[in-house]
Amino acid sequence: MQALWMVLGAFFFATMGVAVKYASASFSTFELVFYRGLISIAFLALILRGRGIGLKTPVPYMHAWRSIIGGASLTAWFYAIAWLPLATAMTLNYMSGIWVSAFIVGGAILYGKTERQGPLLATVLLGFAGVVLTLRPTIDQNQLFAGLIGLLSGMSASLAYLQVTALARAGEPEGRTVFYFAVGTAVTGLVGILFTGFTPPEQIHWQAAVWLLPIGVLASLGQWCMTRAYSRGHTLVVASLQYSGIVFASLYSLVLFGDQIPLYGWLGITLIVGSGVAATFLRERAIPNTPAEEH
Repeated sequence: MQALWMVLGAFFFATMGVAVKYASASFSTFELVFYRGLISIAFLALILRGRGIGLKTPVPYMHAWRSIIGGASLTAWFYAIAWLPLATAMTLNYMSGIWVSAFIVGGAILYGKTERQGPLLATVLLGFAGVVLTLRPTIDQNQLFAGLIGLLSGMSASLAYLQVTALARAGEPEGRTVFYFAVGTAVTGLVGILFTGFTPPEQIHWQAAVWLLPIGVLASLGQWCMTRAYSRGHTLVVASLQYSGIVFASLYSLVLFGDQIPLYGWLGITLIVGSGVAATFLRERAIPNTPAEEH
């Protein structure tokens, strides 16, 4: 039953995607990343203080590297959400698990350890076939670039995923890791804003501005549910339930935004979800007890 926290976390992340899509009508991607981090910092600081978790860390450079990679992934994901159907953006970002498997296979081939890598390689190829089908409906439109950015968000998330694993093995509390990721997110957004600037106040619609607070809160709640699920539930079950976020995002796309995803798109999403679940079970042999990815 503890693994069901992952379903709740996936719901929070998918709902955050809705907030990002609405808020992107008045705010740039870097602004959304900045406000998401700023609100999460305040929200998580209260939680950590209540739980008596200190902020001093013996591995600051590991947090810095995780924040750089994670910040890049989050920025790419928010951009994809703004320009793609929510279900498509969510699916491309959730390819991170397949990218981890690809890195494992690549490392095994590099060191000449190709035995027993066939099934894992098959899941990677199946996942990429799903990407081709998912992005096929947008090839003739201006959404192709956004699709590539969404693909990069999943790749960079996989690197952040591996770094989170390293932080957990270094003995860092999950709450502290999440907090410093929020700090890194705010810094990433602020650096981007230095080049793009803030949106002029007269161009901001209140209907978009009201979604800023939910973005930060929902992101923090999603992370908290996810880390709790991985801490108390079975790793394989939790990792599989993570893909329920794509189901929530698909429903939001249809009901709230009227996105029409062609049959090829749905088949691609199905392939990515299926290959991701299969890769999770196969990947357990190489990276056991991995903690959650965080957005």
